[in-house]
Amino acid sequence: MKVLNFLVAGVGGQGTLLASDILAEVGIRSGCDVKKSDVLGLAVRGGSVLSHVRWGERIASPVIEEGEVDCMLAFEPLEAMRAIPFLRRESIVVCNTHPIVPISVSSGDARYPTRDEIERALREAASVVHFVDATGLAAQLKNPRVANVVLLGAFSTLLDVEPALWESVALRRVPPRYEDLNRAAFRAGRTLLNRREEA
Repeated sequence: MKVLNFLVAGVGGQGTLLASDILAEVGIRSGCDVKKSDVLGLAVRGGSVLSHVRWGERIASPVIEEGEVDCMLAFEPLEAMRAIPFLRRESIVVCNTHPIVPISVSSGDARYPTRDEIERALREAASVVHFVDATGLAAQLKNPRVANVVLLGAFSTLLDVEPALWESVALRRVPPRYEDLNRAAFRAGRTLLNRREEA
């Protein structure tokens, strides 16, 4: 079984850790050995978050070396750009288009890259890059907090795993009263990549 290295990048408060937990459990329930490691920024909310998730027949280390990521799920464009050293030319990236401006930018100490700059950098680093408006679709569902589930739904289309398994893992982690909303968010996310062009 080929080792698959997944990187989940975002900022605190976006639900990145929940998404990486779901990704890890899906791997386990698919029969893989799975290792996971989270790297959290200084701030719980607003700080950078990187989650390393590895699937394979036998995984020794939970940490992915630079240049070894197969697939990156990015919740925020700048965080995707910051994670470029982990990518290789064959990498596949799914990136949310909604920016979260860090304090260093809002205070005037730094500049947030333009959308074109971020897109150019990611497309130069990876062979396939999908930009999806997960935040916008979550807003259409009247709950911006499910953007992580929308993004995970889009990401799930890249892997040969039954959608029902993804759903069962994801829904087990939300309160019963939010199951219908999260199911709708996941299924809506799966439709996003069908409307996007590959790089």
